Amino acid sequence: MGKVLEELSTAVRGAVETVGPSVVGVGAGGSGAVVSAGVVVTNAHNLRGEETVVTFADGRRAPGRATGVDIDGDLAVVAVDTGDAPALVWGTSPAGVGDAVLGLANPGGRGLRASVGFISAVDVAFRGPGGRKVGGALEHTAPLARGSSGGPLVDSAGKLVGIDTHRVGDGFYLAVPANEELQRRVDALGRGEEPRRPRLGIAVAPPQVAQRLRRSVGLPERDGILVRAVEDGGPAHGAGIRQGDLVVAVGGTPVASVDELSAALERVGSGAPVELAVVRGVEELTVSVTISSPAPEPGAG
Repeated sequence: MGKVLEELSTAVRGAVETVGPSVVGVGAGGSGAVVSAGVVVTNAHNLRGEETVVTFADGRRAPGRATGVDIDGDLAVVAVDTGDAPALVWGTSPAGVGDAVLGLANPGGRGLRASVGFISAVDVAFRGPGGRKVGGALEHTAPLARGSSGGPLVDSAGKLVGIDTHRVGDGFYLAVPANEELQRRVDALGRGEEPRRPRLGIAVAPPQVAQRLRRSVGLPERDGILVRAVEDGGPAHGAGIRQGDLVVAVGGTPVASVDELSAALERVGSGAPVELAVVRGVEELTVSVTISSPAPEPGAG
């Protein structure tokens, strides 16, 4: 057992020495990773405005500017003078259950943290800051301190396998996998190309709230999305959708949850007209809406 622990310690120390200089602090309480010269990846929820301070492993602090932020996907790219900090090497194989991993962080620039764990699950879903479901995350057991979100998750060779996002209720951590899709997202955000997801311009209430409100005024229960507010000048406003309406289908596809509504809008795409089935009291209506794609806003559909 002693020899095994010694070999493990040697491997971890080697990985920390290699990867540590690439791990940075972001703002007052977040972490990030250098992925190329002048480019740091972190979580969107770590940023407070476009300007942020990045702290490097040697203690150097430099002003950074967010070039692109994906609120729904909880991902952001910061342009900053990375100096001599090396870029992490991206892994070439997807992580699987049972793989040993090393979680690293530099919470708010207060010093490097590192811990060992294993991939405990793959293709796990979580909610981004805007409330949308994000799929495909890695769940791992490496214990991480508060402020570790945005830090890198690496394999036994020190190659990047994920970007940590947040701790789940049972203590495990989730990470966005460092695959080709993430590389494309990082490249796009680095160019300032932020995602513009199709939306109606409405704020919605959870299905259980809709059912309770309809019962309270004596209306029959219906599955659907209750509109609690309509954005002035938005697509829904132009189509005549009102507060209190119940959206029950998009393009003929029934919707009974926010996730189903988001998925239906994604299928339709921006700039395309689509028919919405709406229940107003007991009256059933069909309205035509042309979907738009302004910057995403938390809580809006």
